[in-house]
Amino acid sequence: MILGLWAQARVKSAFGKWSRVEASSGVTGADAARRILDAANIRDVEVMEINDMLGDHYDPTHKRLCLSTDVYRTPSVAALGIAAHECGHAIQHQKSYGPLKWRMAIVPVTQIASQMLPFVVMGGIFFHMTQLLTIGVICYFVLTVFQLITLPVEFDASRRAKIILQQMGIVRPGEEAGGVNAVLNAAALTYVAALVAAIGNLIYLLLIRNQRS
Repeated sequence: MILGLWAQARVKSAFGKWSRVEASSGVTGADAARRILDAANIRDVEVMEINDMLGDHYDPTHKRLCLSTDVYRTPSVAALGIAAHECGHAIQHQKSYGPLKWRMAIVPVTQIASQMLPFVVMGGIFFHMTQLLTIGVICYFVLTVFQLITLPVEFDASRRAKIILQQMGIVRPGEEAGGVNAVLNAAALTYVAALVAAIGNLIYLLLIRNQRS
C-alpha cells in the first residue's frame, strides 16, 4: 500500500511539473496522437476526449484512444508523453504484440475475479470457510498473472513513445525528452506497485488458508 501511494504521488508530481512546460513544437496531445497513428498507418482508431484526469487509456475492443482533457487539449511535455504512450498500445494492437493479446484474453476472467474477491475473502475469513479462501487464492492468482502480463505491455508502450516523439520531432532532445521520460517512468512505477500488491495479497491469503486448513 505504501509503495502504491508513493508511486501515485510520483505520477502526480511528474505530471504536475511537466504539464506546465509547453513543448517547443506547440503540438497538443490530441494532434500528436493523430500524427503518430497516421505515421503508423493506423486509420481505424478514434482519438477522443474524456473528462477523467489521468484516466487516459487505449480501448482495444472499440479501437478508441481516450485522452483526458488536460492531455487532449494542451501542448505540454506531459501531455505529449501520455498521448504517445497510449498510441504505443494502438501500435501494439496493430502489430499483434504478444503480451497485449494475452492481457486482452485474460481481461474477462480478471473482471470476474475482481467482482468475486470482496465476498469470497470476507466470507472465508469471518466464517472460517476454507473453500471460500481457496477460491480467493485463485482469484488473487488471476489478478497477479494479469498484473505480471501488464508490465511488459506498459513498458513497451512507453519505450515506443519515447522513440517516436523524438523521431517525429514532436519533442526536442534534452529537457523535453527528459520530461517525457520522467512522466512515463513515474507512471511505470504504478504498475510495479500493483504487481507487488497483488503478490502480497496472494501470499497473505495463502497463509491464512494454510493456518485454517
